[in-house]
Amino acid sequence: MHPLNAGLASEKTAALFKSRDLEVMRLVLPAGRSLPPHSVPGEITIQCLEGTLNIELDDKTSTLKGGEVMFLAGGATHAVRALSDASALVTIALKP
Repeated sequence: MHPLNAGLASEKTAALFKSRDLEVMRLVLPAGRSLPPHSVPGEITIQCLEGTLNIELDDKTSTLKGGEVMFLAGGATHAVRALSDASALVTIALKP
């Protein structure tokens, strides 16, 4: 998985793989856009591929830049906001 660079502006969030136990997607967020607070039952990793993302979790905000990764426990309510045009590889361990 590589950064989209100049192609970022024309891409959309897309599922890359989904099975009974695992979902993998490329999240694409233009600067200023966000995902509202939400949760999923399974554990999550968010690997920022390019740009800068703020991850809000438990009343704290963490900033992810290209190359950085964050782990979220299953059921954790979180929100994601792009500080600049950004893409991330998101994996979710699904609970059957």
